[in-house]
Amino acid sequence: MVAGPSPPNPLSHKARGGTVQCQRQDQPLSQNWERGGEPKRAGVRACGGGWSLAAALLLTLCVVFGAVAGQAQQATSSLVFATVRYESGNWDSAPLVPANLIHSIAQYTDIAVAPEGVVVDLGSPELFRYPFVYLTGHLPVRFTELESRNLRAFVERGGFVFIDDHNHNIDGAFHRTVTAELARIFGAGALRQIPNDHELYRAFFRFPDGPPTTSHELSGWGDNLIHEHLFGIEVGGRIGVLYSNKDYSSEWNYHPQNKRFLAVDNTRFGVNILVYALTR
Repeated sequence: MVAGPSPPNPLSHKARGGTVQCQRQDQPLSQNWERGGEPKRAGVRACGGGWSLAAALLLTLCVVFGAVAGQAQQATSSLVFATVRYESGNWDSAPLVPANLIHSIAQYTDIAVAPEGVVVDLGSPELFRYPFVYLTGHLPVRFTELESRNLRAFVERGGFVFIDDHNHNIDGAFHRTVTAELARIFGAGALRQIPNDHELYRAFFRFPDGPPTTSHELSGWGDNLIHEHLFGIEVGGRIGVLYSNKDYSSEWNYHPQNKRFLAVDNTRFGVNILVYALTR
């Protein structure tokens, strides 16, 4: 087991549909408008007008520190989308996916989500701060011993990792090596096919046929196959590692504002993955 702080419990927010309720962090002080259209500063008078400079400074500090504390409290209670950085391969091959899925979580669910994602090293104790992490790449993968220990401990302590083959099985580089690494870390046979009636496919949106097909699969790009199942490693009756060789990393690697050109939002399955990870 790797040394380090225990991870926080998965966020307790339950997705209920609808849109996220946003709270403004920049509420202004009330303004009383005088004749002539200029705002009157609330609470602070000119020197000699009754309030001392010290009182004015104290008020300013209270406002500033109160705002900072409020922002910190909101940050600690929000889902932060974390992308895993590992030493081998190319961990950052799909840089637009995090923003796209963050947008979808905010659009479809009531889960409080931070507006920007973070990058976390697989071998760092910081990994245990996040209940969900995303790992992808094109190139061969070989985790260091520290990364391997951290990954196993992360999953055993309740974390969820979504691994997607961004290579879509071209020459099998990522697929062959990452599945071999998972077998080395979790044991041969730990990675198993997930049935297409699994609760993952109804965690938020319903996908009665299992994992949605990607445009690359339909076009024959890559290995010219449609992969009908995802794979997972279960720990304590829940999926702790979700593995996809369907290349959702290519499918979702676009700017969120371009969703308006799609007849159906193809990131909806990403919402299911995140909701499952946070509520199981």
